[in-house]
Amino acid sequence: MSSTEPQQPPVSAYGGSGPSGPRASFGRRLVASLLDGILVSIVYWIGFAIGGRGLASVVGIIVSLAYFSYFEGSSSGQTIGKKALGIRVIDFATGGALGFGRGFVRWISRILSTIPCFLGYLWMLWDKEKQTWHDKIATSVVVPESAYPVSKWPG
Repeated sequence: MSSTEPQQPPVSAYGGSGPSGPRASFGRRLVASLLDGILVSIVYWIGFAIGGRGLASVVGIIVSLAYFSYFEGSSSGQTIGKKALGIRVIDFATGGALGFGRGFVRWISRILSTIPCFLGYLWMLWDKEKQTWHDKIATSVVVPESAYPVSKWPG
């Protein structure tokens, strides 16, 4: 390798890369998802304790929608779980933020990823760009933060 070629970050720590760059591993994505699920379920169970199943369901859906749409659509592209695991969601084409609209599309598309026995989530295991179905629908990709750092505001 010549000194003029850009160095790629090591991919072994993250479980692979797609043709267009490093990708977050299935394991990191799974653990981040579990952490986020625990956070959202805490709100669900509080709603359940206060008002029963009906209130808990409504509150759980609203909180989940707001949580994922806001955090994944933000400039960091990180939920609390993703931040803890050092991964983030970015626009596949530009590498920038998704925006809240596409964050919502990604959230609602998780339903499709879940319906056939979580096949949409497992899809990343053999997809060349390591994308789940909801990544593909929202034209997003989940990457290691070390390879695609979050931009900081100047100041």
